[in-house]
Amino acid sequence: MLELRLPGDIEERLEALAGATGRTPTDIAQEAILAHLEDLEDVYLAEQTLARLRRGEETRHGLDD
Repeated sequence: MLELRLPGDIEERLEALAGATGRTPTDIAQEAILAHLEDLEDVYLAEQTLARLRRGEETRHGLDD
């Protein structure tokens, strides 16, 4: 279970969209999270890998390998 506290303006937009579409705010929030979760995973994991490379803890391999 996840509980989020949203700024008032975002909560208002979420509620307005839910009301206009007949969906629940939870459904809309879940869809928004899923739409961006993969991108966030890619960015955060790439940042970690880059940091390990810079510290010499990770090995690079070229296409010839």
